[in-house]
Amino acid sequence: MGQPASCQPIRTPPSTEQNKPRGGFHSASTLMQSLQTEPRSSMKTMRSFFLCALAFLSAAQAGLLDERRRRELAFSPHSSSSSSSFSSSSQRSGEICLNGGTSVPTLISGAHLFCLCADGFEGTHCERVKASHCYEGVGLYYKGTASKTVSGQTCLQWDEETRRQYLHLDINAGKHNYCRNLHYRRRPWCYVWKNLQLVWEYCDMPLCNFKPLPPVASPVPTQPEPVAEMMTCGQRTRRKQLKIVGGTVATVESHPWIAAIFWRTKSREKVFRCGGSLISACWVLTAAHCFPDGNNTKAERFTVILGKNALNESNPTVEQKFRVEKIFIHEGFDNNDGNFNNDIALVKLKTKLGKCAKESDKVRTVCLPPPQQRLQPGFTCDIAGYGKESHALWYRSQYLKEAQVNLLADNVCRQKNYYDNMITDNMFCAARPDWSQDACEGDSGGPLVCEVGSRLFLFGVISWGDGCAKELRPGVYTRVTNYNKWIEEKTHLGSITAGAMFPQK
Repeated sequence: MGQPASCQPIRTPPSTEQNKPRGGFHSASTLMQSLQTEPRSSMKTMRSFFLCALAFLSAAQAGLLDERRRRELAFSPHSSSSSSSFSSSSQRSGEICLNGGTSVPTLISGAHLFCLCADGFEGTHCERVKASHCYEGVGLYYKGTASKTVSGQTCLQWDEETRRQYLHLDINAGKHNYCRNLHYRRRPWCYVWKNLQLVWEYCDMPLCNFKPLPPVASPVPTQPEPVAEMMTCGQRTRRKQLKIVGGTVATVESHPWIAAIFWRTKSREKVFRCGGSLISACWVLTAAHCFPDGNNTKAERFTVILGKNALNESNPTVEQKFRVEKIFIHEGFDNNDGNFNNDIALVKLKTKLGKCAKESDKVRTVCLPPPQQRLQPGFTCDIAGYGKESHALWYRSQYLKEAQVNLLADNVCRQKNYYDNMITDNMFCAARPDWSQDACEGDSGGPLVCEVGSRLFLFGVISWGDGCAKELRPGVYTRVTNYNKWIEEKTHLGSITAGAMFPQK
């Protein structure tokens, strides 16, 4: 940038090389000292000085930015020996930000200021992979180089169609065999050959920063007096009417505790995430895997709607919509073995005028059974949700659906031809004897309720399964009665978590 025509050079004492500003320009303090030696004769002189000073400073900044740009353009991503440094296929010659990163320029000259990195990358030039040895949440943003499966096999390279659809911004445009989670599965995975068939397997890698909790014995709680909202818990206002897979369309009055949890994307689109169960006016119980960002989950991006019959229809006269104040994910949630251990979470609703859910024929709480309470194998229970009607379908059911399943004995579900050792004491299995009805993708977090006496009690949270309504692959549910103490610690609702409404022998 040149000087204004009215500017005259300011003479200053000679300076040493040590205190000379970069770019060959004098500092602002030098200009001020020089100004003090000039006569201040008029406002015109002052105006000319400030114009000159602005010209000097702008030119100096441009010189510094040009020098910085020359240094950064000289950066070569291939000079690093780190195994975590990569160059994106979308990188063009001369680009500074790698792996899909975006260069943010200065407002004055447009020179590069810093890189805004894509998910999974970090560093000055987005050249490093974040936590490449482990994955966070369910690994949706994992960009590391792990390529071994739990069976010890080496992953196959991703095919061209998969690269085009999902991996075009990945390392080398997806031309690699690194583990990724492309279809919202439980953890990163890849394809391998097994018995001459192409199958997918989970990768052998740990969850970041996971520290298992030591088992804590639950004390036997006292039986407090029931509170008012408990008096109607678990009571339907309408019996089942008329697919959850193989099931039937239901009205929300037959499952008035069902909650629909929605997530707002960065583009502000509202997306259905999971089901849940209203256990108190301000609390919804759901599954931990519904929040893949783990402890980084932003509660303000979630909303909960109660009394909803259909995902694509709204009825403000009966539905109750709430923003989320806080989300508690169980500290022991662990998907290291691909089985969602401790898959339970609590969602606290934000109050409106000091109140949350208002009881109606379409909105009502479900009862919690007492701690460690179990039912006999074969007991018939109900599941409900807005999930797929078939594992092969790409879309979810738009309407609330229900089905009946029977509880399976733990030793049956742990047989080798079922789920073997993937079933922990924090889970149980349920299915139909003919495998015709089951929960499916999109039902996660929803309720499994069992009628005891004249009330419905929440015994399970829909968690995971291999396929939907598949023979020898029953649905797996979080065992709610293992978490009464944890629920009480988060909600301070001792009267509800004690299971006081459960019939006494």
